[in-house]
Amino acid sequence: MTMADELDRDEIARLAALKNKERMKIPRQLMPEQDPAVRRSNFQEVPKGLSPMAAVTEASRCIQCKKPKCIAGCPVGIDIPAFIACIAAGDFEGGIRKMKETNMLPAICGRVCPQEEQCEKVCVTGKKGEPVAIGRLERFVADWEREHGKMEVPAIGKPTGKSVGVVGAGPAGLTVAIDLRRAGHEVTIYEALHAPGGVLMYGIPEFRLPKAMVNAEVDVVAKMGVDIRYNHVVGMVEKLDELMERHDAVFLGTGAGLPWFMGIEGENFSGVYSANEYLTRSNLMKAYDFPNVDTPIAVSKRVAVVGGGNVAMDSARTAKRLGAEVYIIYRRTEVEMPARNEEIEHAKEEGIIFKLLHNPIRYLGDENGRVKGAECLRMELGEPDASGRRRPIPIEGSEFVIDLDTVVVAIGNGPNPLVPKTTEGLDTDPRRGTITTDLNTMRTSKKGVFAGGDIAIGAATVILAMGHGRQAARSINHYLETGDWDIEYLPGDEPEEESAGK
Repeated sequence: MTMADELDRDEIARLAALKNKERMKIPRQLMPEQDPAVRRSNFQEVPKGLSPMAAVTEASRCIQCKKPKCIAGCPVGIDIPAFIACIAAGDFEGGIRKMKETNMLPAICGRVCPQEEQCEKVCVTGKKGEPVAIGRLERFVADWEREHGKMEVPAIGKPTGKSVGVVGAGPAGLTVAIDLRRAGHEVTIYEALHAPGGVLMYGIPEFRLPKAMVNAEVDVVAKMGVDIRYNHVVGMVEKLDELMERHDAVFLGTGAGLPWFMGIEGENFSGVYSANEYLTRSNLMKAYDFPNVDTPIAVSKRVAVVGGGNVAMDSARTAKRLGAEVYIIYRRTEVEMPARNEEIEHAKEEGIIFKLLHNPIRYLGDENGRVKGAECLRMELGEPDASGRRRPIPIEGSEFVIDLDTVVVAIGNGPNPLVPKTTEGLDTDPRRGTITTDLNTMRTSKKGVFAGGDIAIGAATVILAMGHGRQAARSINHYLETGDWDIEYLPGDEPEEESAGK
């Protein structure tokens, strides 16, 4: 039986006849999840997705605004009302085709993008209630397509004779490669790891983003004729200048792979991991499946994860599944946590202990040089800092020790420095380490080289990196067609005041 066979056509007709005021009264449809008591011991995906009729009902909550703000709220400009209208009519294939006009990675975006801060944040339905669950609907049509064998390879443009090298197979690199192949250019991706996806593969756990989803969407990229070369570290195997000798343009999407530490005593003890290393061992190298896969993470009984973002939640929830008692140590309150609310709630449901308004000041080690505890200070909040969040202030004399055997530091990452350090003429921000990039055109200081995603702006979201990839593809197309490098805006992107005067 197919999903289409499960649809109640009479109910679809009833929903279609509702007026907007009635649509806005339909409650947001719940997505079933694994029970917390069960899921905290496995790595299977937590949410189970909407049923076909639940998806139709949720899509019927959209009132099809005349001036939809949700499109502007999406970094890749998905025609959200159009794909949702298809779902509301029970036309799931039409929905995924409309989606893929602008987003070729919907199964990924539907799972990990912060829709609540982007398209859903400006949803008109959400002004008087909960917004339409755009992300869940995106996930639904993507899963429907894959489960029904409907995944199509986009049409390739007429060959242009031009060649583009893409450094990094993460969200930005995959997106730019797809759009460039659609335009008819030859594309080669150079990926440092042995698998595609970048942070999608090494950084996000299986229970939040199953790797089968990533592989399925990357497989389409390969079928488009993109040559993906693995274990190819640009900056070591060869330099960027060597790449430019055989390509007409190069896009840099090397991400933010440089972990940050606090610079406190004891960070060199065994058992103190960066979140990058900890999650890579579990996700990409499948340490969670030890001994079937020989990439162990040290067996831990008490783990402290330092930080309050999504990476901290991913690390903590991974450690919980590996059998540890887990603490999240965060120097502000839950209100200031940058992690998605859904991830915070999932962590709480799974039994992770939140130590809020706490901050480690040094780690303690045993005679073998292994971490055995974290000395922390209690904090209180003062006036807002540059981020707009209230500044944490230490409470004198409040030191105490948490006994533990593993620490995961998840306080952020910096841009990957390898390519900038091995390339002359490629300007970087001296403070942040990002490649200096014109975000209107995604062009760098080096002619023929473009950049986007975390390497251009610092650690951000998957969908923002994809937006950069789409803009970079437009810019690369223009450059390859015209040879024009010194432009301020791409055609059609000029500010209104400048366009009006022409």
